[in-house]
Amino acid sequence: MKLYEYSAYELSEMLRAKKISSRELTESVLCRAEEVDGKVNAYIYTDREMSLKMADRADHLIASGKAASRLAGIPVGIKDNISTKGIPTTCASKMLENYVPVFNATVMDKLADAGCVISGKLNMDEFAMGSSTENSYFKTTRNPFDNDCVPGGSSGGSAAAVACGEAVIALGSDTGGSIRQPASLCGVVGLKPTYGSVSRYGLVAFASSLDQIGVFGRCVRDAALLQDEIQGHDSMDATSAHRSYPSLYDGLNDDISGLKIGIPSEYYERGVKPGVTEAVMRSVKELEKRGAKVIPISLPSTKYALSAYYIIACAEASSNLARFDGVKYGYRAKDCDGLIDMYERTRSEGFGREVKRRIMLGTFVLSSGYFDAYYKKAKLLQKRIQQEFDDAFNSVDVIVTPTSPSEAFKIGERVLDPLAMYAADICTVTVNIAGLPAVSVPCGYSESGLPYGMQIIGRKFDEQTILNAALAHECSFGGFRKPAI
Repeated sequence: MKLYEYSAYELSEMLRAKKISSRELTESVLCRAEEVDGKVNAYIYTDREMSLKMADRADHLIASGKAASRLAGIPVGIKDNISTKGIPTTCASKMLENYVPVFNATVMDKLADAGCVISGKLNMDEFAMGSSTENSYFKTTRNPFDNDCVPGGSSGGSAAAVACGEAVIALGSDTGGSIRQPASLCGVVGLKPTYGSVSRYGLVAFASSLDQIGVFGRCVRDAALLQDEIQGHDSMDATSAHRSYPSLYDGLNDDISGLKIGIPSEYYERGVKPGVTEAVMRSVKELEKRGAKVIPISLPSTKYALSAYYIIACAEASSNLARFDGVKYGYRAKDCDGLIDMYERTRSEGFGREVKRRIMLGTFVLSSGYFDAYYKKAKLLQKRIQQEFDDAFNSVDVIVTPTSPSEAFKIGERVLDPLAMYAADICTVTVNIAGLPAVSVPCGYSESGLPYGMQIIGRKFDEQTILNAALAHECSFGGFRKPAI
C-alpha cells in the first residue's frame, strides 16, 4: 500500500513510531493529487512548498517529543469556505476569487496547534449552496467512482478528495446535509456534529442557525480523531456550547448490545430508491445481530421539513450575503454609473445562478406581507420537528435512515431542475433544523458500483453513541472500498 491509502489513525501510529515521516506522507498525498485531480477536480488551491514546510515542522515536533496530538503530521484538506490566513478562501465564487483572509478560522488554529499539514483548499458549491458541486465558479468536481457523476455537495471536493486519496481526512461544512450527502455519494464517512460543538468563527456564513463545520474520513476512527481536534468551546463564537468534550476516539466501542435503534417510516417512503432502502435495512439487520433492538417510530413533520429548511436557509442567506456589495472587499464591477449601478452589477456578475436564486427566495419570504405566511410558519415548524426528535429519543438511542435518497446522479442531470436538486437533501435537512449530530457511513453499492450511505442520528452532544453504532456497522460491513481511479 502507498502511504496515501492508509487511514489517519494508522498513519498516526506509524508517525509516532517514526516508521515514516510527515514529509514522506505529505509527498505521497500531493503526488496522488497531481496524478488524479485532473479527473476529479477536488482542489481549488494547493501550495506544495507550503504543505512540505508544514510537514517538516510536524516532523520536528514529533522528533522532539512535543507533538501532543495524534494528528500531528497528517495532511488535512480544507473546504474553501473556511478562513485560512494568507491562503485564498474563495467559497468557489467569482465574488471572492482573489480574497486572501488576514485571519484563521478557529478550527484552523486548532489544526495548526495540533501540527496538522494543510494539503490545500477544496472545491464546493458556491457559498455552500448546492447538492452536487456543479455550482462552483471554478470547476465541477467529479465522483471518483464514476467521473460522469456528481460527488454530492456542497462539500463535494472534500468527499471526493478523501475517497480517492488526495487527502487523508478533510473538513467540510453542513447546512442541510452538505457533509453527509457527499459522504454517502463518495462512499466515505461524514460526521455533522451537534450545532455549537465546533466553532463557526471563520466559516463564511450561509445560514448561521444551521451551518456547522464537520469532518470526513475513510473510516469511523478517522472521523473521531479529527472531530476530537476541532470540537470545544470558543469565546469568538456566540453560539459555541460551553461544556466538556471528552475524546470520542478514546471512547469508541463497537459493543452495541441493548442499543435501541429507531426506524422512522417517513424516511423510507416517497422519493427513496428501493435499492437504498434495501441496503440500509440489511445493515440494520446486521446491527440487530450484534445485540441492538429495532423500534419503529414516527416523525410525522418530516414531509414538511424540506420546505421549512429552504425558507429558513434562504432567508438567512439573503441577510448574510448582503455584505458582498463591491464596497468592503471581494469582486467589484467596472465602469459603473453611480453607486446603485455598482451594487446591482457587482452582485449580478459576482454571484452565480443558484446563489442569486436563493437570495431572491430569501428576500421574498422576509418581505412585508410574506414574513408571517412563510418565514414565521417555517420557524414554528422547526420547533415542532425539534420536539418530535426529543420525543423519539425518549424511547430510542439512535435513529437510522438513508443518507441520500439515491446513489450519485449524472453531471448536468438536475442543473435545470432545482426542485429535483433540492430533493437530494430530503433525508438530511431535519438534522440541521433540530441541531442534532449525525454520521453517514457506507452501507452498500448500486448495480453500477456507486455507493449508498446510511445515516445515524443521535441526541444533542451524543456523538459518542452514533460513532459507536457506526463503528459496529463498519465492523460488519467491511468499511471503505477504494474507487478504481
